[in-house]
Amino acid sequence: MAAATKITLLALAAMAVLSIASAATYNVGEPAGEWGFGINYGSWASSKQFIPGDSIVFKYSPQAHDVLEVSKADYDSCSAASPITTLKTGNDVVALPATGTHYFICGFTGHCTAGMKVAIDVVSASSPSTPSSPTPASGPSASNSPPPPSPSAATSVRVTAGLGLVVLLAGLMA
Repeated sequence: MAAATKITLLALAAMAVLSIASAATYNVGEPAGEWGFGINYGSWASSKQFIPGDSIVFKYSPQAHDVLEVSKADYDSCSAASPITTLKTGNDVVALPATGTHYFICGFTGHCTAGMKVAIDVVSASSPSTPSSPTPASGPSASNSPPPPSPSAATSVRVTAGLGLVVLLAGLMA
């Protein structure tokens, strides 16, 4: 195979690897993976590094909870009066297409003040791999939950998929 063709194929493969390896899906509150009481969402979120292209999934009983994306002011005050978005299916996928902080609360009376709130900080993919540290959720559940697991399964899949494709492509190019 000509050198120029190999270089072109390698460049295309590298772009595909970066695209595939960069997107991850996180279940909010994993390992329990359910939007509900008794989870320290501040600790959970700060143990992750969310980058553009990732998604988060809120799983819950729609009769018991909902998910509202709100402003920082409404997040801080647990106000459900002016949501940006209201989610009610019980299996809500939220795409994180760009950098910035997204604020989510449960809109059911008393749930946010009891700890059902999470701030998701989406950082540039070129940022250091240390997870960000959003403000921990307040309320009784914030101090009663065990610490979250270390690296997320989504992060491990992201790295493993990227490395596997690089090795495969290197073997094909040889």
